[in-house]
Amino acid sequence: MKTECTKDYGSFQALGRREIVTDFNGGTISSDGGALLLREVEQRTNILQRFAQCFTDYRDQKRIEHSVLTLVSQRVFGLALGYEDLNDHDHLASDKMLAVAVGKIDPTGMDRKCPKDCGKPLAGKSTLNRLELTPADATSENIYKKVALNTESVDNLLVDVFLESHVKIPEKIILDVDATDDPLHGDQEGKFFHGYYKAYCYLPLYIFCGESLLCARLQTADIDAAAGTVEELGRIVQRIRQVWPDVKILVRGDGGFCREHIMIWCEDNDIDFLFGLPKNSRLGKKIEEELAFAKALFQCSGEPSRIFKDFCYKTIDSWRWQRRVVGKAEHLAKGSNPRFVVTSLKAEEYDAQKLYEKVYCARGDMENRIKEQQLMLFADRTSTNKMQSNQVRLYFSSLAYTLMQTLRRIGLVDTDMAKAQCATIRLKLFKIGARIKITVRKVWISFAEGYPYKSIFIQIMRNIEKIPIKV
Repeated sequence: MKTECTKDYGSFQALGRREIVTDFNGGTISSDGGALLLREVEQRTNILQRFAQCFTDYRDQKRIEHSVLTLVSQRVFGLALGYEDLNDHDHLASDKMLAVAVGKIDPTGMDRKCPKDCGKPLAGKSTLNRLELTPADATSENIYKKVALNTESVDNLLVDVFLESHVKIPEKIILDVDATDDPLHGDQEGKFFHGYYKAYCYLPLYIFCGESLLCARLQTADIDAAAGTVEELGRIVQRIRQVWPDVKILVRGDGGFCREHIMIWCEDNDIDFLFGLPKNSRLGKKIEEELAFAKALFQCSGEPSRIFKDFCYKTIDSWRWQRRVVGKAEHLAKGSNPRFVVTSLKAEEYDAQKLYEKVYCARGDMENRIKEQQLMLFADRTSTNKMQSNQVRLYFSSLAYTLMQTLRRIGLVDTDMAKAQCATIRLKLFKIGARIKITVRKVWISFAEGYPYKSIFIQIMRNIEKIPIKV
């Protein structure tokens, strides 16, 4: 029988008289040329360097080839570039572009000690998973997993990066709190069936200030969504006030965070709050006339109508005193749609309509930030057995978001992509075809000639270059 060799080229339908022939001999080419933007951001902020310092490395330093910094950078850059699984890194271990971005001195990988690793400058999945699976109480006596994470240090880092992002001290900031479902599909530690989401899930708690992520805490779904909010706000506010002692702070959340102990904490710590207030019959009676008037307006015009009412309200026995409540009496084509918020903000500063429409409704933007992290930076990849290691994965996603948000803040300003989401940034700025040539003195990177966003890319680089490199 005649031997058939597998061809490493292909023929496609002819282009007129020209035959189209393809092969895989184009040289060292990467589809992630834009990873250099992330590298430049890191050079100027040291976000990942400080993240790496949150780990304690118990490995024998004489026997390792991948420092914690390069491992952390590889994992975070991988998420930013769209590689969600550790399995991807068995292929990415040979990626010279990622090796350049991570900072490998020899991006060819020819300096590896083991012959089978030559040509692979980066770590594979088996090495990277030690960052996630090392127990919190690990010591040098552990056999394989010896890179332990200090979670308190990571929590502080997220707040510090937020503080550093402001050139001037703001007069007022808004801390948005929210929880969301993180569906589970295996036998993970802490899994619980949540009746509202109708699935087994975790219920992570997020705190944002604008586009800046301040907290991403993994929690089980068998507790109140607002559980742990006071503790997280307490440490965040303390760290903020150490730097900005006079800043005014508003805590904002939906009805799931309208809890007496949270409002009491805010009042006792000179912090304003604005929370959605779940409907009940007593609140409904407060705006009966406004609802009837809104319905009449709708019947006359056929257009949605809304009327606001400002009043004081106290629950029968759960609130310690009366608080300001704003009711929205709205009538839509589907019928009556009353809504309520409770706040410590004064009517002299915000009237009822402005408070609801301009201040409260703006919290919806936080949901976009959560979607960015969960859907675009894979915060929902909590598939390890242990809850602690899933929290570490959430931290990696959080740092990937923080790095990309920093790129958006200092690099994309005054460009057409200033408000672009992470997926758009990845598609248009990172996924660039580039040929890499490595010589003794230089790394030559030639981007695709037909790259459609060349002018924006150049402008972004100029913006980043204005920021001095941190030593």
